[in-house]
Amino acid sequence: MLGFGHKQAWLAVRDGDPDAVAEALGLRDLGPVSWRDGIDLAYLTDDRLVLTPLLPGARGSRWLLVTGRWLLRVGSTVDPTWLSAELRGEVQFFATYRVGELHRWQRAMDGVLVRAFEYLGEAGEVRDWRGDPDEVEASVGLPPTLEHKTDVLVSESDVMRVAGAWSVDPTALDGLPAPGPLRATAAP
Repeated sequence: MLGFGHKQAWLAVRDGDPDAVAEALGLRDLGPVSWRDGIDLAYLTDDRLVLTPLLPGARGSRWLLVTGRWLLRVGSTVDPTWLSAELRGEVQFFATYRVGELHRWQRAMDGVLVRAFEYLGEAGEVRDWRGDPDEVEASVGLPPTLEHKTDVLVSESDVMRVAGAWSVDPTALDGLPAPGPLRATAAP
């Protein structure tokens, strides 16, 4: 496998069925692709996404990851709450883009938003804070509540730590045996 995650966005879908996820997102299937070619597509195009096979992850669960720059584009952001209701399960959204120090994570279960956090480092502001932080968020330095004068500092590695604790840290996939090829899709 080939890792990804830096300067990228991805969805993690617990026990995700690739066909159901692709249909819910309105993706057009382009077929199987190697990990190298698929990750290149995800990073170098604005209208392609790749889906992983189910990967082992946090809490003994299996996770389907969907990644591509399309998820970073303004106006194309997928609502994990809607998607989790549509798929009747758990959906997480992660994004990190070091140029503006944008770092984001969201977690929804069965159509209910459990947690949302977004930090824009270039402005030094928390742009989204819904729900209560959990233990892993506390371990990356988030306070239990956000007060008006609370200083928050989050980095790419913090996004990966949260992803690893909640589902899968995609940067940790490098060199692991692949359970299958990636699936390339075209965004709507």
